[in-house]
Amino acid sequence: TEDECMDQADITARIRERFGDRILAHTDFWGQHAVTVAPDTLVELVTFLRDDPDLAFDFLTDIGGVDYLGYRLEEGAEVAPGTTPMPERTWRFEVNYQFTSFVHGHQYRVRVAVPDDGVHVPTLVPMWRTANWLEREVYDQFGIVFDGHKNLRRILNHEDFEGHPLRKDYPIDRRQRLSRPVERILTDDPEWA
Repeated sequence: TEDECMDQADITARIRERFGDRILAHTDFWGQHAVTVAPDTLVELVTFLRDDPDLAFDFLTDIGGVDYLGYRLEEGAEVAPGTTPMPERTWRFEVNYQFTSFVHGHQYRVRVAVPDDGVHVPTLVPMWRTANWLEREVYDQFGIVFDGHKNLRRILNHEDFEGHPLRKDYPIDRRQRLSRPVERILTDDPEWA
C-alpha cells in the first residue's frame, strides 16, 4: 500500500548503516537514490535488500550496463538541480540493477563499479531468475562476465560476432559477416534458449 512505501532516503540510510564504507558512492537524482558498490559486495547487499522485511525487494526489474570511457565532469561544471554529483570514477564500467518491492511499492537502484581490467560481477540468477537473460544481454553488449552464470553466451549478436558493440571504443562503422549460413544459426533446440 501507499503508506508502506519507504522513502528513497530512508532506504539509503538503512543501506549505509549496514554497509558503511563499502558504499563507494551515493547519488540522488530528483529523489531517485542509488548506491554504488564493488562486485564483491553485490550479493550480500542485494540479499539484504531482498530479505529485510521493511525493504522486501522481491523483484529484479532490470539490469543495464554503462561504459564511462571518456566521460568526465569538467572542473567547475554545474550539476543539474536536484542531483548529487558523483565522485571521480576510478572504474570504467557499471552494471545497474533496478529492484522493486511489490509488497511495499518502492523501488531502488544499485550500481556495481566494474574496473576495465577485470570485468567480472557475480551472477544473480540463483536469487532472481529474471537475471538470466538480462545478464546475457549485458555480457553480449558490454563484455561484462557474470561469474557463476550457467548459460552465459550471446543473446542479441550471433556467436561469431567479435567484440561488444555498446562499448564506447567499438568502431561505429565496423561491419561483420557471418562465417556460416543463417540456416545453421537458427535452431529448434530448447537448450539453446
